[in-house]
Amino acid sequence: MTTIIAAFADGWGRVLRAPAILLGALAISLLIAFPAARAVESGIAAGLGSSLDAEQMAAGANGAWWERFGQEATGLDATFTPSVIGFGAVLDNLSRFVDDGAPPAPILGLVAASLLAWLFLVGGILDRYARRRPLRAAAFFGACGTFFFRFLRLAVVAAAGYYLLFGVVHGWLFDQFYPWAVRDLTVERTAFVLRAALYTVFLGLAAFWNLVMDYAKIRAVVEDRRSMLGAFLAAWRFVVSHPAKTGGLYLLNAAAFLAVLLIYAITAPGAAGSGWVVLAGFAVGQVYLLARIAVKLAFYASQTALFQRSLAHAGYTAAPELLWPESPAAEEIVNAAPKAGPSAG
Repeated sequence: MTTIIAAFADGWGRVLRAPAILLGALAISLLIAFPAARAVESGIAAGLGSSLDAEQMAAGANGAWWERFGQEATGLDATFTPSVIGFGAVLDNLSRFVDDGAPPAPILGLVAASLLAWLFLVGGILDRYARRRPLRAAAFFGACGTFFFRFLRLAVVAAAGYYLLFGVVHGWLFDQFYPWAVRDLTVERTAFVLRAALYTVFLGLAAFWNLVMDYAKIRAVVEDRRSMLGAFLAAWRFVVSHPAKTGGLYLLNAAAFLAVLLIYAITAPGAAGSGWVVLAGFAVGQVYLLARIAVKLAFYASQTALFQRSLAHAGYTAAPELLWPESPAAEEIVNAAPKAGPSAG
């Protein structure tokens, strides 16, 4: 337990000592979402015009207009539903995840762009967190570019696993086994407990696969692995041989994520309001987005710290400064080597 807490604290320390990565990830997330937001804004403005509905929507929600807009909207405009307001968006996303619901078709492009952006950045992010010292922009983006093509190969393995989970296992558990198991039940509580147990099993399998993929990226970066199949197998062995540490740290990070969700659920704005209420709601939303990105980065940083502690890939120092592409593991060897003292003569 001490190792888990130490890795968790170390991971958050690495995130907070690299604010440029945190703010940069936030900026990229906003840039990806900005064109879609502008398109939806234009659609709403065209739908409202200068009508009385516009005045009512400015003061709060107008359910009748919203329903008409939803019936006529197409493309990205169709995503402007009550579920996007405040904490409703979080609940909608969680529901889609556990019930194997695909994202709305109009935002698939945004999802793909976000995944590609993270796939590009994660190599430089892990390299920075593993070294625990500032990197020049050339070194950071050099790591991003090189590992991006390696991680594209790893993404094929990841996609196969997620397809098996969501396309096969989820369907078998909830579309075949669950209806068969409850067909003769008369107690609703028993059916609820069974479904909750199946959710637990499915989420456990998804978490395991996510862990393996995370540590595959970490091993690829820290040890400068070129074979992604080798990184995947090494990550699998590491997770299986350290289930208490890797699983415990994952649960601790998940608890931090749930804490962020709870705080947002309490503070998230509703649809009604105007003026400073709208500004306050916007500010709360941006703080939530920043906190969510920080938690995502803390997952990577703390898992990197745990891996380094477990396999003695730790103790990186800032000097001597080495330029990428020497791996973090190679840098450790050089930095740990005894320094030559002055000659006796």
